Amino acid sequence: MSSTTQAPEDDEIDLLQLLLTIWKGKLTVAVFALLALVAGAFYLASTPPTYQADALLQLEERSGQLALPEAMQGLVDNSPQSATEIELLRSRLVLGRVVAELNLDWRVEPVKAPLIGNILARYALPIPEFGPMAVYARAGEGLTLGLLSVPPSWINREILLEVTEGGYRLTLPGEQEVSGTVGQMLAIEAENFAINVDTLVAPPGREYTITQIDELRAISSLRSNLTVSERGRGSGVLEVRFAGGDRALNARILNAVTQSYVQQNIARSAAEAQSSLEFINTQLPQAEAALRQAETALNDYRQRQVAIDLTFETQNILSQINAFEAQIAELQRREDEISQRYTPSHPVYRQLLEERERLEARMADLRVQAGNLPETQREVLNLTRNVELAQRIYTELLTRQQEVEVLRASTVGNVRIVDTAASAPLPIAPRKSMVMALSLILGAMLGIAVVLVRSWLHKGIQDSTEIEKLGLPVFATINYSAAADSHESRRNLPGILAIKDPTDLSVEAFRSLRTSLHFGMLDADSRSLALTSPHPGAGKTFSAVNLAATAAQSGQKICLIDADMRRGYLHRYFGVERSHLGLADILAGDADIESCLVQGPLPDLYFIPTGKYPPNPSELLMRDSFNQLIKSLDEHFDLTILDCPPILAVTDPVIISRAAGTTILVARHNVTPLGEIDASMKAFDAAGAKLNGAILNGFDPKKAKGGYGYGYGYGYRYQYKQRED
Repeated sequence: MSSTTQAPEDDEIDLLQLLLTIWKGKLTVAVFALLALVAGAFYLASTPPTYQADALLQLEERSGQLALPEAMQGLVDNSPQSATEIELLRSRLVLGRVVAELNLDWRVEPVKAPLIGNILARYALPIPEFGPMAVYARAGEGLTLGLLSVPPSWINREILLEVTEGGYRLTLPGEQEVSGTVGQMLAIEAENFAINVDTLVAPPGREYTITQIDELRAISSLRSNLTVSERGRGSGVLEVRFAGGDRALNARILNAVTQSYVQQNIARSAAEAQSSLEFINTQLPQAEAALRQAETALNDYRQRQVAIDLTFETQNILSQINAFEAQIAELQRREDEISQRYTPSHPVYRQLLEERERLEARMADLRVQAGNLPETQREVLNLTRNVELAQRIYTELLTRQQEVEVLRASTVGNVRIVDTAASAPLPIAPRKSMVMALSLILGAMLGIAVVLVRSWLHKGIQDSTEIEKLGLPVFATINYSAAADSHESRRNLPGILAIKDPTDLSVEAFRSLRTSLHFGMLDADSRSLALTSPHPGAGKTFSAVNLAATAAQSGQKICLIDADMRRGYLHRYFGVERSHLGLADILAGDADIESCLVQGPLPDLYFIPTGKYPPNPSELLMRDSFNQLIKSLDEHFDLTILDCPPILAVTDPVIISRAAGTTILVARHNVTPLGEIDASMKAFDAAGAKLNGAILNGFDPKKAKGGYGYGYGYGYRYQYKQRED
């Protein structure tokens, strides 16, 4: 465990490095994009299509088909109000009729398989019907009801229907089971239950759930799929849409909604006329009775007075009184109209008041004249006036009755269906191109996020100064060589780079390392160099073999030892068989140095392989024979290089470092985290050993970033299992 923190010197984002990181993880991005496309295709296959039906309504101003009296124009509202009409169209009054008419409170659902139920119900897939799969719905199957009546206690409760040979079996909410036949009504009078399955296309074993939901729930479901909007502000044209999975049913539902709305609109338009007609019909018998009563009183009085007739003077007074009363009534009507536009001080209003005062004064004179008539003439005059007044009221009521009846019969409402409901042939959802495009984008984004997070969680060192800040000197920085990058495939090694391409920049770095080590190891107890790394893949084997080659090219006699007795593969560079005697055999006492030495491709380069992989490498290295081996090699070679296993995987490098003169840690640029280097140093310190320096391998200027801060808390445990022979 270690925790090392460095202050960041540059927080700028390197876009080129970001793009390079994404490009390096292009396979991960591609895999996530492909998985997202598969998920999108599965979503499309398992989501039933949604179709939409639309209709067009026009709200007209009510201009009245007949020339009605002005007093009756108030019965009709002439201005369309779109917002109000939209809410009325979505009201329970309108939608409730549709639910009742089309039985939308009946729900029939097939039992579907989990996860792939919709796919099985839509596509004829060749999936065998066995065991539990026999109950799940398949493509082309269905059930329709002609009748469903359940008691109130069964509302919103499921009834299970199982298809049988020649019919079906129902499991009722009370766990009662009954059987029925398709096309015949099944009734249970004791439960007030009745059902009639009109059609049933399904093999025996299929199951369906039948439910009668409550009206409010059915209306709410209908309303959630219904949308109403006005085309253009103030246009009075409403566009009504209904979305659902059945094209034909969508059109039926929408037509029923528009028809129900038009009918309620007509009923609402005729409601005031109906109210007036009912009032007139209640007043007519009373007016007729008053007329008969007035006529009877006049006739009785004449009979008692032996057929008295009105004199010319009396007849004249009566005519004038009737005329003046009619004029006063007309003036009263005109005053009601003028009072809406003018104040009493307006000249027009004052002229009308003066005219009414003149007529009332004239009426007062006529009443005085009538009072001066003989008693019999005066009584006949009053009775005759009563008859004429009752006759006029009765006649007006009859006239109004006929007018209102004509109005009610001619009422058509102010709503007109411009376009009846029609369903579009293509579904509105799911949108295949959009779903697949979004799936691809989201998958690629998720893949990029994984690549970047993985890169962020595994930040490698960027330059040698980061290692030196830990107190570990860097002997050399080895440039990245694409030709020598064998990290991905150890079985196809490219050969020793220092021999194959001595002009490569990496080889020049090894020459510089050779020089640094020459002076750095002058005071060492042994001319042996141990190379290790924090983790596999850092390039320690590549560094060991090329350092050995460059040292041999300078005339030094070099012995390269593959000290990784678990997974060493240096023998492949030298074309040596895996079974060749090597280090394990020397330490076990089964072979001597001469029998294990292999002449390398250069005259002064010799190689000792691992030998047979032992079951106890650490115990062999702890033997005194290993120290004796190092001393013996110091006598015969100018430099002995030991390629050790990773320090954070096994303890072998610590044991080897006790005998070696110098121990170097190989770290890989942009791969090895700084915390692992710190953990490696502490592993050596804990064992009483010491790291003498480090090599920064695989440095790529294109990927180099400057000034990074790190804060780590590590607990490492690499899997480093021994290879089998």
